[in-house]
Amino acid sequence: MALNYIWIAFFVIAFVVALIKLVFFGDVEAFKLLVEGIFSSSKSSVMEIALPLVGSMTFFLGILNIGEKAGAINFLSRIVGPFFSRLFPDVPKDHPATGQMLMNFSANLLGLDNAATPLGLKAMGSLQELNPDKDTASNAQIMFLVLHTSGLQLLPVTIIAQRAILNSANPTDIFIPCIIATYVATVVGLIAVAIKQKINLFDKVIISWLGGLTTFITLVVWCFTHYLSKEQISVVSSVSSNLIIFAICTIFILGGLIKKLNVFEVFIEGAKGGFETSVKIIPYLVAMLVGISVFRSCGALDYINDGLRWVCVQFNFDTRFVDAMPVAYMKPLSGSGSKAMMINVMTTFKSDSFAGRLACIFNGSADTTFYIVALYFGSVGIKKSRYAIPAGLIADLAGVVAAIFVAYLFFG
Repeated sequence: MALNYIWIAFFVIAFVVALIKLVFFGDVEAFKLLVEGIFSSSKSSVMEIALPLVGSMTFFLGILNIGEKAGAINFLSRIVGPFFSRLFPDVPKDHPATGQMLMNFSANLLGLDNAATPLGLKAMGSLQELNPDKDTASNAQIMFLVLHTSGLQLLPVTIIAQRAILNSANPTDIFIPCIIATYVATVVGLIAVAIKQKINLFDKVIISWLGGLTTFITLVVWCFTHYLSKEQISVVSSVSSNLIIFAICTIFILGGLIKKLNVFEVFIEGAKGGFETSVKIIPYLVAMLVGISVFRSCGALDYINDGLRWVCVQFNFDTRFVDAMPVAYMKPLSGSGSKAMMINVMTTFKSDSFAGRLACIFNGSADTTFYIVALYFGSVGIKKSRYAIPAGLIADLAGVVAAIFVAYLFFG
């Protein structure tokens, strides 16, 4: 229901803003930009997102099927079972969805978006099998989605690479701030959903796992910053990420061989669902991305930023962070849009400026909430998202606030 009202709001706001531009300012291009945005985003939804997703979906669903038949998914489920059974009480113990969600989170943690999406869609499909009301998101699906949209990422490789391309003197200096901001977003998102679902956050298993994850992230950050040079961090991040994902594929295949499976046939059996899933999400992607496009094209984001700057001036606040805020506005709406905004801010203000660094932290602090809701819920036919979007936006807001704080802390 929330997604329905938000989608309507995108079009109504865009129409009103464009009409004001035309009537009061004589902007004859206002509606032309909106219409061009409709056609371009409709095309890119299919040609640049859905169709390219077919290949990776087909491959990773095939690999996942091998892992499931070989017992690897159940093995992962047993490891994280005690923790996930608290966060996902409606998911039976040792259910394949547990291992699939873990693999999705792991891929996100390593910054492997191309692998994370097929793994996440497979996990959402498994959770849908347990969902008694197929049109309405279950508690487990909402928890999974919000944890996913919080964008927990340990290795922001693409952001570091983009800073290097734009001649940053220190491309990796946003490494620690990004980790802090995205971790805050994840924890806040988890707490928000847990409170809504009446999950006991003081359970000793939950506390021990969250404490362990916090310790692990702290140790990784400490080791990276104390034992690696700034150039080595980017290289090690990239190599380790790709090594791990390829190792997982190889281990699954070898596991199938040990189990005496016909690995190739099992792969084909799982891979057949890749095209079907990719086609199923096209209407949802087109609808959401067109709505986002018209909202962006009307200039509403610029007006929001101007209003924020005016408020900061009235209260004598530092306004340097406002220059990077378009990235924060765009991030929940569009991943490619937020990346373009990030590059624009770094190009305009320089990559090593306060605004340039903050734009990178914003981009690494969370994931694209509306896109992910449309993609993941659309893949299983869910029409009522319940409180998934508000909870996801709470996590996004926490990431934005944390990003601003750590930017001032690290870069003054």
